[in-house]
Amino acid sequence: MTGKNAAAIYQDLSERGIKVWIDGGWGVDALLGDETRAHADLDIVIQTQDLDKLMSFFEENAYQDVPKDDTSNWNFVMGSSEGEIDVHVMTLDAEGNGTYGPVEQGISYPAYAFGGVGSIDGLKVRCISAEYHLISHTGYTLRDKDFHDVGRLCERFGLEPPDDYKDDL
Repeated sequence: MTGKNAAAIYQDLSERGIKVWIDGGWGVDALLGDETRAHADLDIVIQTQDLDKLMSFFEENAYQDVPKDDTSNWNFVMGSSEGEIDVHVMTLDAEGNGTYGPVEQGISYPAYAFGGVGSIDGLKVRCISAEYHLISHTGYTLRDKDFHDVGRLCERFGLEPPDDYKDDL
């Protein structure tokens, strides 16, 4: 997924009235304002209310379902010749906190998670905040790209690395 493609997708979705936050690797690079590594996909967070509009975008642009082990109604991947888009569907409450998936699973994003602003290929984008990126980069087997992303965020924003990273950054 190139920066040019990521920016074009964001722009198209925004023009359709879909509020998008960039997450994952592109979310990190958007916050940094520079493409620091190659990206296999574009992670996006949208609101439940925009899911029908997003599905129309996928249909109009010949995206196909990419089955994954963790595919669900609130997390799925769609792919085309332009690359893959990893979709995370949230329901926001009155305070701006996001619920990801069924409430009983207890997966929620605090309102500050949605406060990031960055740029991709010169386009200003909403993204997941640097502080929340650090939280979301824990609890699984870490890869080289995770150390890269967390290290860059901590350096740029003066943040303390999560415990999982302290010995290796």
